[in-house]
Amino acid sequence: MSERISAVETIDVRFPTSRHRDGSDAMNPFPDYSAAYVILRSTGGAEGHGLVFTVGRGTDLQVAAVQALASMVIGQRVDELVADPGALARRLVGDSQIRWLGPEKGVVHMAAGGLVNAVWDLAARRADKPLWKLLADLTPEQLVAQVDFRYLRDALTEDEALALLRAAEDGRAERERQLRAEGYPAYTTTPGWLGYDDEKLARLCQEAVEAGYRLIKLKVGGNLADDVRRMGIARRAVGPDVRIAVDANQIWGVPEAISWMRELAAFDPYWIEEPTSPDDVLGHAAVRKALAPVRVATGEHVHNAVMFKQLLQADAVDVVQIDACRVAGVNENLAILLLAAKFGVPVCPHAGGVGLCELVQHLAMFDFVALSGSTDDRAIEYVDHLHEHFTDPARVSGGRYLAPAAPGMSAQILPASLAEYRFPDGPEWAGTPLMAGAPTA
Repeated sequence: MSERISAVETIDVRFPTSRHRDGSDAMNPFPDYSAAYVILRSTGGAEGHGLVFTVGRGTDLQVAAVQALASMVIGQRVDELVADPGALARRLVGDSQIRWLGPEKGVVHMAAGGLVNAVWDLAARRADKPLWKLLADLTPEQLVAQVDFRYLRDALTEDEALALLRAAEDGRAERERQLRAEGYPAYTTTPGWLGYDDEKLARLCQEAVEAGYRLIKLKVGGNLADDVRRMGIARRAVGPDVRIAVDANQIWGVPEAISWMRELAAFDPYWIEEPTSPDDVLGHAAVRKALAPVRVATGEHVHNAVMFKQLLQADAVDVVQIDACRVAGVNENLAILLLAAKFGVPVCPHAGGVGLCELVQHLAMFDFVALSGSTDDRAIEYVDHLHEHFTDPARVSGGRYLAPAAPGMSAQILPASLAEYRFPDGPEWAGTPLMAGAPTA
């Protein structure tokens, strides 16, 4: 009998990062880094692992959304799933009744992504390759077949996508050798959380430069005077040659974004990230026009490829920030990478939250080897939190991500960590008087 998916297990796992304000920003002052963690199990004993990143309360809703889609995966033949994850992605995203709850956005779309990513993890394990290598080894025709072009053809056609991938075929082997030898550029947000005091900010900025980072990121948007002071501390700590990006996490309206950033211009900010609502395409275009040459970056809350298409068509973004868990998985992120390549805009993935560094590194590395062929003005975000809970944690050395070598998408969390941080009955949470995500200090 053929091997089939026998079960989909989904676990609510939460880490109490709010206790020390790790991850704090203007919009999310007390996040608890969390995930709806997905395990696909097969009749042959194989597993595929995925997750949907969240920040505390509401993770139970994300778990429920995954379970609402699980029936479309259970019983499916494993060989068919891993041969064409795109077919599953289209089924999950296109289910007429579940789709009504999006469409193609929010918890149901992210749930589809968790399942799709778990299938890709399973596929990479069966191929005995890390996901970036599995993707880079696919032919242009195979990659294009994984993308749903229905809403994209006014900006990117199948033929244009094929041409981009074929143009990158020369030099693939050398770029793969370079990736394995040198890694991929990283930037760090570890120094810049809004809840850190000035001493900690200065110390972590200095440590970041000593560790080899050439780009750091600070959270802004809480208080203008504080931001001016903190930017001055950071600039003095890193010197004039290290780039400082800033991230407002959507806290401003368009006029406020422009006026606030003009006050910070003296510190030479490299980009302003999420200056306003992630859905406001024209607002981002207005901010970009007003603040040039400061770049505009966005993407971690952009909910599907159509929104990225519009941001690029409207000249509203200088830096595309894909997220491994916001859209419907690897397939939709392939579409976004192709769109960015078509428009000539660099991709600097969003990461940091639990599992995001582990997952998204594979997409950026695939892009370098098989699509863009470049790391110029590109870097993957890195935050030094919670990697110890993964069987194949992201590794950074000298300010560069080291290419994963283990098969899969690096998504598997250690069983002991799942048991300890399972919500609400894990030992870390049992008996706590506070709801997840509430201030604890």
